[in-house]
Amino acid sequence: MEKLTNKEEEIMHVLWQLERAFVKEVVAQMPDGNHYNTVSTIIRNLEDKGYVSHQAYGKTHQYFPLVTIEAYRKQFIQTATQKYFDNSYKDMVSFFAKEEKISAKELREILALIEKK
Repeated sequence: MEKLTNKEEEIMHVLWQLERAFVKEVVAQMPDGNHYNTVSTIIRNLEDKGYVSHQAYGKTHQYFPLVTIEAYRKQFIQTATQKYFDNSYKDMVSFFAKEEKISAKELREILALIEKK
């Protein structure tokens, strides 16, 4: 899976939420008032990268994601773990614990989930 830019990710989140959308619907969901042509160009780039496809209705296109948020999340986490934590999920969780981004209670809940498997 090819890496996405921040703006591409932002648009993908909108498409994941809407499931199917015309460019004007994506623009309406974008928080920082992006221009229609800019969003249209980025969506076409996403299509070239294999993340999005479309259904044509005359001259307009309705876009939909080909990649699920779950598949993208898995790839993103694997890449981050490899790059920043030497492929160690333990080091990644330790980082969040040290940064106080995860509590002891949440860690116990995670352990309970692991032990159930």
